This record gives sequence, structure tokens and C-alpha cells, in this order.
Amino acid sequence: MGTLNLPESGSVYVDTNVIIYTVEKIDPYRTILQVLWQASRKGQFKIVSSELAILETLVKPRKENNSVLESAFRQVLFASHELQLVPVSASILDMAASLRANFGVKPPDAIHAATAISLSCKLFVTNDPFFKRIGGLQTAVLSDVL
Repeated sequence: MGTLNLPESGSVYVDTNVIIYTVEKIDPYRTILQVLWQASRKGQFKIVSSELAILETLVKPRKENNSVLESAFRQVLFASHELQLVPVSASILDMAASLRANFGVKPPDAIHAATAISLSCKLFVTNDPFFKRIGGLQTAVLSDVL
């Protein structure tokens, strides 16, 4: 198993699947991601994601009526010192529309990519290889790290 090549400073963007793997303790990804969260705790960089992650993570626990899982997601999304959520703004949606037009990205993915680009994130961590096609994103795909 490999390791993530993390930046020495700046911001690291995490796609929603990173949050899901972490909260639901899905291995082998959770193990790979531990170094990311530890580096952020030490102040090496900050971890950011879009507020869209709220929508994407809370559906499953609500569908399954799993209050324990919902609480775990809420802890990471709203009370974690490591993760900062960024609002979906008009300028991000405008950039997302361009990404959809140029790369055929699905709306949620376009919002994530536009948010990361607008913040000049040093790294975009995901498990979706499609993001590698988007210019302006230095992308780490977790399955490639395995």
C-alpha cells in the first residue's frame, strides 16, 4: 500500500468520498487517509471541502434511519478542527458551469472541482479518476495510491 504525496502547506481539498471513507471506516482507504488528517492536525495544511458534502453524506444515514452514523458525519462536518466547509457561491456555480461545458463533469463533481480551483488548493483528494481530466486540479486518486 502506498502513501499520499501531501503538500507542505496550503489547502488540500477532499471530495465527499474521502469524508465517507473516514467516517464509515472503510478500508483500505481509511488507512491511507490517516496521514492526511494527522498532517492537518499538526498544522501542515488545512483540509477543505464544499458545503455540498453535507447533502452528499447525510442521505445514507437518513435513508437508513441511522442516527449514530448521522451524528458521526455531523461531528466531522460541523465540529471538526481539521475540515473547513466552503459555501457554494454564485462564482463557484459559474465556474462549475464552465467545467461542465468543457469537461462533461456531473453537477456535484463540477461544484467540488470549481471550489477547489477557486481556493487554489494544492491537492484534490478523491477516489474518482475522472477528476484527473480537469485542468487546474492536482489530483490524487486513492485507488491509484493502493
